Amino acid sequence: MTTPDLNLARFLPYRLSVLSNTISHTVARLYETRFGITIPEWRVIAVLGSGRTMSAGEVAAATAMERVQVSRAISRMLESGLILRETGDRDRRRADLTLTAKGRAIYTEIAPLALAYETRITSVLDPAEVEMLDRLLAKLQLQADALATSP
Repeated sequence: MTTPDLNLARFLPYRLSVLSNTISHTVARLYETRFGITIPEWRVIAVLGSGRTMSAGEVAAATAMERVQVSRAISRMLESGLILRETGDRDRRRADLTLTAKGRAIYTEIAPLALAYETRITSVLDPAEVEMLDRLLAKLQLQADALATSP
């Protein structure tokens, strides 16, 4: 039996990874230069920017980041005064995270920049293609989630 050729340049997981890394690193330069924050820190700010209070585990789930990565980002953000950590009202073991005024100010400034970048990156697509891309990505995510949980 012959092994099929794997053309990495056409391999979907590889292509999505390269695209994601290119986009993330381009945007990260802006965040780091202008605000002094890393990609993981921006992701924490982005999920807390809705005003919700979340635990570190909820942040990890919402951002699809590893718990260690989230923990490190939270530690840096606590030190720099971007977030607050308070013991939960109902569960004393739970640590609730919220943005401080400083963190909220960064979110308020970065969110429009992030959305503008998204508009620029998708500007090569017509509106129907943007909608289709959204649907296709959602379908692929559902399938990837299902495969991730299957034996």
